[in-house]
Amino acid sequence: MIDDVLADAEERMGKTLEALQRELAGIRTGRASPALIERLEVDYYGTPTPLNQIAGISAPEPRLLVVQPWDRGAIGVIEKAIRSSDLGLNPSNDGQVLRITIPPLTEERRRALVKVVRQKVEESRVAIRNVRRDALTHIKELLQEKQIGEDDERRAEHQIQELTNRFISEADKIGKHKEAEVLEV
Repeated sequence: MIDDVLADAEERMGKTLEALQRELAGIRTGRASPALIERLEVDYYGTPTPLNQIAGISAPEPRLLVVQPWDRGAIGVIEKAIRSSDLGLNPSNDGQVLRITIPPLTEERRRALVKVVRQKVEESRVAIRNVRRDALTHIKELLQEKQIGEDDERRAEHQIQELTNRFISEADKIGKHKEAEVLEV
């Protein structure tokens, strides 16, 4: 029973880290990365659709993204979605593909992006702690139902705390790596 609680907590904490990595991939650095815009919502025939589901995205050069829609009629709405996003990108449309030049970041913009990275990391830390709280509650319920003993409860609490510490330090590492990437000139 305790193993089930620990396995569930570890799985949920792992998913939190995966979500953090996905979110941080969408934060702009000086280099072009398809992850920067692939989750951008496009109003495709009245339905909000992620850009990667209606177009191919590639980075042929370090500072260039190319978006090739599978339906040429969608090129206008894709361009509009990219322009209206908070990424500060300005695509050029040649009728068949969109070319997006990634301008170099200013120092001020880099500092603002570092704050965003730190905020995302803090949100993931909170999510990991929430998973810990849920697991500890579950362990306490098992103790109250007399399915485990007090020694087992203390051991499980210790294991859950070690798990939490491991995942929080991993989130911090991911955040530090992204901060370094954003500050890199």
